[in-house]
Amino acid sequence: MQTQLNPYLSFRDNSRQAMEFYRSVFGGELTMNTFSEFHASEDPSEGDKIMHAMLEAENGITFMAADTPNEMEYRPGASISMSLSGDNESELSSYFEQLSTGGEITMPLEKAPWGDTFGMCTDRFGVNWMVNITGQASP
Repeated sequence: MQTQLNPYLSFRDNSRQAMEFYRSVFGGELTMNTFSEFHASEDPSEGDKIMHAMLEAENGITFMAADTPNEMEYRPGASISMSLSGDNESELSSYFEQLSTGGEITMPLEKAPWGDTFGMCTDRFGVNWMVNITGQASP
């Protein structure tokens, strides 16, 4: 099996909602397990929190997430951006539109100096996204 790099997102008590939202954007199979299923916390208030979630879309997009335990510090969006890139303009533009709904567009999806179409947004869960649509090669 080839080595893969899969982003892993941390949330505070809303991992389930975030991953269900991402499934509505990207499609695919979403699996989620709670802290109680893994006996991962002695704190009863954490039983329904998500210990591990994984979204696997048919087009190869795969990422994971979990709720941060109560005793751990949580700093949303502080050090990670999810990056989507490719040449399927309609697909990537649709992702950008859906991800930015209810969030904030920090850079509109438009022609970039390097020739591609590029945009950045922060979704309603505080996750930063970058979308790069590859431009046509010059003749």
